[in-house]
Amino acid sequence: MAVAARAGPTLGKMMTNFVPTANASLTPRFRNLFKPRDIFLHDGKSLRRFTIGARVQMAAALAAFLILAWSAFATFQAVSAMNGDVAQMERQLAKMQRDVAAMRTQTRNHAQLLERRQAFLARVLSGDADASQLAALLPAEERTPHNAMSQSYAQVDGMQMALAERAQDATAQRYRETARVLRRLGVNPALIHRAAGGVGGPFEAADASNADPRFRELFVSWRRLEQLEQAVIAIPSARPLRSSANFTSGFGVRSDPFRGRAAMHGGVDLAGPLGTPVYATADGIVGRSEWNNGGYGNLVEINHGQGIQTRYGHLSRLVARAGQRVRRGDLIGLMGSTGRSTGSHLHYEVRIDGRAVNPAPFMQSSDMLLALQRRAESNPPIALGGPTGGSR
Repeated sequence: MAVAARAGPTLGKMMTNFVPTANASLTPRFRNLFKPRDIFLHDGKSLRRFTIGARVQMAAALAAFLILAWSAFATFQAVSAMNGDVAQMERQLAKMQRDVAAMRTQTRNHAQLLERRQAFLARVLSGDADASQLAALLPAEERTPHNAMSQSYAQVDGMQMALAERAQDATAQRYRETARVLRRLGVNPALIHRAAGGVGGPFEAADASNADPRFRELFVSWRRLEQLEQAVIAIPSARPLRSSANFTSGFGVRSDPFRGRAAMHGGVDLAGPLGTPVYATADGIVGRSEWNNGGYGNLVEINHGQGIQTRYGHLSRLVARAGQRVRRGDLIGLMGSTGRSTGSHLHYEVRIDGRAVNPAPFMQSSDMLLALQRRAESNPPIALGGPTGGSR
């Protein structure tokens, strides 16, 4: 314990003496660092001596230190600012890249839409359009705005819109001409559309919710025209007899030859020699070729589509068979006097939607109807004409 007691004061004395000793060693070093210095300048003639004191040296050192510290701080600030500017530039560049990508996508979609419109218009104007294919090509309405890149397509876009408008006008004009001829024959175009199931079909099956209204209207007009022209083909316009025949009884109420009282006669009677060839008056499918107990005798009934039928009664021989497809002018039977008949003649009927109509206008059909039938059969393209938008 005595040793420890003696050691304690000794150690404390040593620590007390250490600080002044350390300070004493640093002071001379500091003074040596900034001690007065003589600078000699000789200009070739005389020698001059300048003395720089310790205080001046310390002031210069402090100034150099402050300048160095400020330079380091400024450099750090500049680097930080540059890093911020670079990051901002990178963000702006990324945004520009996204905008360019979006513009490219819009331009590509616009180009694809123009191609689809062109295919649709080409199919409509070709004359061999199919309703299902045309409905599948129906272009959608463009909902994205144009950009600077897609503006180069503006001329094509305008030309397509003008062509669609002209096709719409030509289709409507062709429809009006066909409907006018049909009305002269007593055929209501609305009944034809109803018999054909309206103007839906493939159009309704297609995704028409986003279809361009202008092209949708053109499709509907084209579809209505197609149905009407198919009905024109089905209209019995040829004569059932090529040889001359006596017109013995007309359509409507007449005196019944067996009962002697007024009765409705649903067709016309054409008298001629027994065995005179009888021909189909329009294309169609034979629905019946058989003996009929209702007074027709040997009867051939042809379905022409669009709700139109023709009947050929009192035949001496049946040539056409049920289910057979016949063309206008095909031989279907021979004239006779079977059934409720007083002599050799042909009873000829035209029916629309099951209702007998007067066959005389069909047998006396104008050249316009025959021209329409030939046009519908050949299916020519829709003719366009007229001056362009820039003509005067």
